[in-house]
Formats: sequence, structure tokens, C-alpha cells
Amino acid sequence: MEKKPRSVKDKRYEEKHKAERKAKSLSWGTSVPRETAENINAFLKKYGYTKIELIEAGYKALLDDAGERNLSLGKIMDGYDDFFPSELDKMKKTE
Repeated sequence: MEKKPRSVKDKRYEEKHKAERKAKSLSWGTSVPRETAENINAFLKKYGYTKIELIEAGYKALLDDAGERNLSLGKIMDGYDDFFPSELDKMKKTE
């Protein structure tokens, strides 16, 4: 029996599981200036963070910031359910 090279096996595996992988995660094709990227990578390595943790923390910080700027969003994020009728009307109009 002829043994297939690992690259052939890997390619077959990738093709077979491509849809599953795409449904599970998303890749952003974006770039960061080299100096910024190197500084970020150095920081992550020094403090033991992953790029995923960086993205999640940045997203949470932006959500918090947006909640402070937008009262209705802030209330939703904090779990308040005591909206005034005028606030509910505004939220419906922006949806």
C-alpha cells in the first residue's frame, strides 16, 4: 500500500472540513502597520496574551464606551428594563 504524503492528506482534510470551519469562525483580511503590529506582538508575548484575547478585550472596551455614549445601549448592556416610552420609540426607529 502506497503511503500518501502528509500534504495530500492535509489538503483532503481541509477540503472536507472547509464548510464546517467557515461556519465556526471568521477571518478578517486586514492589515496593521508593521511597527504597530510588532509593538502589539511584543506586548502580547511579554504579558502572555493571545491575539484572540486582545480582540475580545478591545471589543468589550468599545462596547463599554458605546454604552456610555448611548443611554439606551448602556441600559440594555447593564440589563435595565426600565425604559421610558419615549426611549422605546427612539430604539424602534433606529432598528
